[in-house]
Amino acid sequence: MRARKFTGANSLGSVLLLPLIAITATGHDVITTKVTFDREIIRLFNTHCISCHQMGGQAFSLASYAEARPWAKAIGEEVLRRRMPPWGAVKGFGDFRSDQGLTPEQLELIVDWEEGGAPEGEPKDLPKANARPSELQLGHPADALVISGDTKLKRMLLLGALRPERVPDGSSFQATAELPDGSVYPLIWLNNYNMKFNHPFLLRTPLKLPAGTLLRGVPRDAKMSLIPAADVPLPPKRQAVPAPQITSHSK
Repeated sequence: MRARKFTGANSLGSVLLLPLIAITATGHDVITTKVTFDREIIRLFNTHCISCHQMGGQAFSLASYAEARPWAKAIGEEVLRRRMPPWGAVKGFGDFRSDQGLTPEQLELIVDWEEGGAPEGEPKDLPKANARPSELQLGHPADALVISGDTKLKRMLLLGALRPERVPDGSSFQATAELPDGSVYPLIWLNNYNMKFNHPFLLRTPLKLPAGTLLRGVPRDAKMSLIPAADVPLPPKRQAVPAPQITSHSK
């Protein structure tokens, strides 16, 4: 991946270059990558972005090339800064299978597509219509336990997921489970959380919490749902993303 940098226009040569750069950036007619929206990028968006970026969702839609193309540069910048997809929790504190974060290889695909002219590709390469992943459709089960402040369990709970229900924007806190035998398990560490991008956090492996377990860390001005494993759908089979076709190019 090429590092991005800006050098001030202190010479006649650099001043003369600016109109050419502007024309190229505006025209979108210089394609220097084999990565296309229809073959690679839409599959990444379906897996990592569509839960929020869809018609009627929490942010502008990325479901089609026509909708995504105007945002190509912004998308490249946001993924490079690791601001998108938003996760909202500190990784490594709790073990979740619903992490929507991009791998370095996936990030490279998106940036190469954007920097290479953001081509559309061929309609024949488009995947079948992809609904929102079932694991992210997790609602509010009637048997979920909503906690606020320190809470002691009255009965055993096989924990399958956590869902923030109310968190003041920008809040950070760590929630833990102290079992009756003295062992302590990290549940979740929300960091600068934004309810606009709220989503459930699905445990990779259900956690058995015996009666008498003390749940600590959720502030009194926040609410967190503890969802039983029986209410959490199984992981869906992900559609494979074709092997990366990274092309070196330079401006």
